Amino acid sequence: MDIVIFTIPNVITIARLIAIPFIVWAMLHGAWMIAFVLFALAGISDGVDGYIARHFDGQRSQLGTFLDPLADKALTIAVFSAFAADGILPLWLLALIVSRDVAIVGGAALMASRGEAAAIRPLMISKINTTVLLLLAGWLLAANAFGWSFPALKNGLIGLVVVLTAVSAAAYGRLLTSNIGNAPERMD
Repeated sequence: MDIVIFTIPNVITIARLIAIPFIVWAMLHGAWMIAFVLFALAGISDGVDGYIARHFDGQRSQLGTFLDPLADKALTIAVFSAFAADGILPLWLLALIVSRDVAIVGGAALMASRGEAAAIRPLMISKINTTVLLLLAGWLLAANAFGWSFPALKNGLIGLVVVLTAVSAAAYGRLLTSNIGNAPERMD
């Protein structure tokens, strides 16, 4: 893949990144409907940019393979930080989510520094985890925007996030240790 910056998916992803501060601002100022709509648009844009990158010639880029997951992580961490700041979610949940992401990024950086960038790939459990995180965030935004209250649903989604985050972290840990142990010797 060539270094291409201005593809339609990259522009959509950059727009999603730009939307993050506005979503957080709306959340922290009680403008839940605005936050919900912007978050929903960000979610839709994530699907649209992925579809375009996979199905249209010349729209896939190396930059996009890094930018898209970065946007997902930035959105997730920003939204969950705002929920924690508002007391809607516990701080320990934010710490769990952030520490998993930091560990994944650190592991990926370590693998890349050892010339093992090809082994860095999103795992299916991680995609499921991200989906459930975004479902929880979407549900909480909708609940606040529309005045809904279903504590059992909120608590069930939190429990699922905890389990999936732990399983995802363990899967990445296993991937990291198996690749580091099998790394070819480099001659510098």
